[in-house]
Amino acid sequence: MKIIAIDSVHPVLYEELRKHGHTVDELTHLSQKELLLLLPQYEGFIIRSKFKITKEIIDLSVKLKFIARSGSGLENIDVAYAKSKGIECFNSPEGNRDAVAEHVLGMILMLLNKLKIADAEVRKGIWKRAENRGIELKGKTFALIGYGQMGSAVAQRLQGFDVKILAYDKYKMAYDYQASMEEIFEHADFVSLHLPLTEETSYLVNEEWLNKFKKDIFLINTSRGKCVNTIDLVKALRNGKVRGACLDVLEYEAVSFENLDAKNLPEAFQYLIQSDKVILTPHIAGWTHESYKKLSSFLSKKINEWKQER
Repeated sequence: MKIIAIDSVHPVLYEELRKHGHTVDELTHLSQKELLLLLPQYEGFIIRSKFKITKEIIDLSVKLKFIARSGSGLENIDVAYAKSKGIECFNSPEGNRDAVAEHVLGMILMLLNKLKIADAEVRKGIWKRAENRGIELKGKTFALIGYGQMGSAVAQRLQGFDVKILAYDKYKMAYDYQASMEEIFEHADFVSLHLPLTEETSYLVNEEWLNKFKKDIFLINTSRGKCVNTIDLVKALRNGKVRGACLDVLEYEAVSFENLDAKNLPEAFQYLIQSDKVILTPHIAGWTHESYKKLSSFLSKKINEWKQER
C-alpha cells in the first residue's frame, strides 16, 4: 500500500511497514493545504492529533483503506463515516497504558503527601512537619470511570495499595471491579477518568455530577480536558466538594495538545495554577520515552495483521 505519514511518530512504525512491502512517505512538514492536494493518491494515513480526518477529507481520499492514529483517542477522526465507507481505523492504547497508569499514581501520591509544597519549602529553608502531614491511600475507595486499557492498568497498580476499587464502564458487559455509578457516588474517595472525548463525555464532570458524590472526593483526569467543566471544578475545589485535583489535561489545550490556547485562559485556569490543591502536568501521562516507541510498535502490528487477513 501507499501510505502517508501526516504527523511524526516513532520511526519503528515506518520501518515495520516498509519491511512488509509498503511505501511510506513522511510528509509531516507539509501544510494542510499542501496535504489536501496529495491525499487522494494514498491508501493509508498515519496521524497523531494535529490533523482532523473529516467527512470531507474522507470523500476526497478516494483510495483510502485505513487511518492509523498513534495514541488512544480517535476524536479527531470521523470514525462512523470512515467505517461506513469501509475504511479501517486503528489506534494503539496498549502502547501508553503503562505510562498513564504510573502517571496517575505519581500525581496522586504527590498531591496526598504534599510533595510539591514540602519540596519547595525545604529548598527555602522552611521545615514544616505537621503542616505537611500526608493522607494514605490504604483503606480508601478508588473509582475508575472507563475501564479500557488505561483504567485496567491503573487498577492493576492500585492493588498493592490495599484500596477498594470500583469501576464503571457503560460499554462493557462484564469486567473486574464492576460497579454502578450509584455505588460510585455513594462510596468513592477518589475518582479517575479514563474516557474518550465524545458528545456523551463532553463536560461529563460538572457541578451536578460532582454534587452526586456522598463524600468529598479527589478527582484525577488523564483522559481529555473537555471531559471536565473547569469552571464547575474550580467551584467544587473552592467549596471543598473536591478536596484536590490531578489534571494532566485541560479544556484550554490547542487541538493538537501541543500547547495551551493562550487567548482562552480564564479566571478558572488562574485558580488552578495558583492552588496547592491541584497538580498539573502538560498532557504527558501517556508520553514516556518507552510509550513513544510502543505506540508505533502496536500500530504497525495491527496494520500488518489486518493487511495479511484481507
